[in-house]
Amino acid sequence: MNRRHLLAATAIAAAAAALPFAAQAQDAWPSKPVRIISPFPAGGTSDVMARMVAQALTKELGQQFIIDNVGGAGGTIGTLRATQAAPDGYTLIQTGVGQSAVAHGLDPKLGYDSMRDFIHISQVHSGPNVLVVHPDQPFKTFQELVAYIRKNPGKMNYGYTHAASGHMAMELLKQVGGEKGQPLFIVGIPYRGGGPMMQDLLGGQIPMMFINQDVALPHIKAGKLRALAVTSLQRNPLYPDTPTIAETGVKGYEALSWSGLSAIKGTPKPVVDKLEAAMRKIMTSPEIKQRMESVGFVIPEQGSTPYTAFVKSEIDLWTRVIKTANIKAE
Repeated sequence: MNRRHLLAATAIAAAAAALPFAAQAQDAWPSKPVRIISPFPAGGTSDVMARMVAQALTKELGQQFIIDNVGGAGGTIGTLRATQAAPDGYTLIQTGVGQSAVAHGLDPKLGYDSMRDFIHISQVHSGPNVLVVHPDQPFKTFQELVAYIRKNPGKMNYGYTHAASGHMAMELLKQVGGEKGQPLFIVGIPYRGGGPMMQDLLGGQIPMMFINQDVALPHIKAGKLRALAVTSLQRNPLYPDTPTIAETGVKGYEALSWSGLSAIKGTPKPVVDKLEAAMRKIMTSPEIKQRMESVGFVIPEQGSTPYTAFVKSEIDLWTRVIKTANIKAE
């Protein structure tokens, strides 16, 4: 055997010897704490969902799952950071509508590809936005509001924060809610954050906006806002008497906020399979189900296959809406 063949044989033998140890390492996963990057600041809905999942996975898999909040640029900074991590199962990423779908429509040169760079393990939640108006407004139903907008183009305005789920919900409504192929003409008033926008809505400075169902509920119960419609295809348990936009005549209309758990592309399949099985178990537990439904969130179908297909459909939807509306990244 010449030197080249000897070196090749040695390398093959070393690789073969390492295989059992690699398999053992994957079987032993997790053998140390696991980081979940949540690409938003602490305290918001995304952070709450991430911490709920981390706590449940810690209990289920016997190792700490730690939330690392890496906020900024609508979730894209933390998501890009995740692509730079080793694909060993010890760094995971919280994916969601903003950073994993809307962002692709806003910036074709994003720096990551949500379908190529990640393995989508399972969706955690989905929830509708609620179309709310100030109670001084005369509109008692969604149909009354839309009829007014159609007859008075440009005279109705709304508040929004750039590229948030409420902004996207309104842009979709404008595009599909008109008559005879014409869009609804409503004037948007931009806000830097949800806090100032909510203050102006409650104060009557703006007449309406879309807002997440959990945030809207206390104001609606207090009579400070009026709910006209929700953006899910099915009615929400928190709003049993509030119709969906789809059932009021805008067929097929759906605009959801959502999040899920994903791994870095290249993460070993045994690790992914273990995570997927754990997510199926915890997300169907009575404890998680009760916690989610109490604030109006829906637990979607679990597993990698449905979540991957859902992310792709959301990228397609919001890229199309953003292109039609000519919305640019800030």
